[in-house]
Amino acid sequence: MKVTESPSHYDNLEQMEIKDLLQNINKEDHRVPEAVKKVIPAIALLVEQIVPRMEKGGRLIYIGAGTSGRLGILDASECPPTYGVPHDWVIGLIAGGDSAIRKAVENAEDDRNQAWKDIQEYGFNSDDTIIGIAASGTTPYVIGGVKTARDNGLLTGCITCNPNSPLSQEVEYPIEVVVGPEFVTGSTRMKAGTAQKLVLNMISTTVMIKLGRVKGNKMVDMQLSNAKLVDRGTKMIMEATGLGEEEAKGLLLSEGSVRKATEYFYKNK
Repeated sequence: MKVTESPSHYDNLEQMEIKDLLQNINKEDHRVPEAVKKVIPAIALLVEQIVPRMEKGGRLIYIGAGTSGRLGILDASECPPTYGVPHDWVIGLIAGGDSAIRKAVENAEDDRNQAWKDIQEYGFNSDDTIIGIAASGTTPYVIGGVKTARDNGLLTGCITCNPNSPLSQEVEYPIEVVVGPEFVTGSTRMKAGTAQKLVLNMISTTVMIKLGRVKGNKMVDMQLSNAKLVDRGTKMIMEATGLGEEEAKGLLLSEGSVRKATEYFYKNK
């Protein structure tokens, strides 16, 4: 039996008091960071391969189905506003297409050939990296996608929550975060989903830092898409340059990013 499908350590959930349900869910959630900690060496091996490929123009492409696919799309969609990178640097693909983000598409994850077709819509080159995300490690859409990608010379990795899964056997850099049975048996949107989100955070954040998209600890290339971010950027410039708030904000808006504004200030100081 797959670990992700094994029976919950808890039973008669419907008879538990609300506080007990919440405490027990939280108790299980505490297992996730420790499971992620164990696989940091595997994550590092993958990131070390991704960075030089992206420096040469490769992209990072996530493929998944259901919750796993949605988590990949979430991570990909947050990279442009956070780091100011083009929308095709990090791409999230889900079985069933964009409509599956909100509503499950019947049998979409069972097609082994569709993921590669989806990848080809974006074009591909030998410097791209494909990361298959599947808690079970058995999703045909994901397995077929990484297998074909690897056959075509792309770098492949995966994030799964079962050991020695078929998915792990098809990629060069498997990441297996074994978090144990779910609180609700088989509900992998819980601990497995949390583990996948943590690993995705680690991968994309580390990659972006190594690609020079963070200075010190600041998101100096973030998009100024709302008042909160303009305010954040203004404070960054004030801290870096000693300018007053009005001057810093004006410089930010005229230059378009914290990085450009700061560089302009010191160039023309």
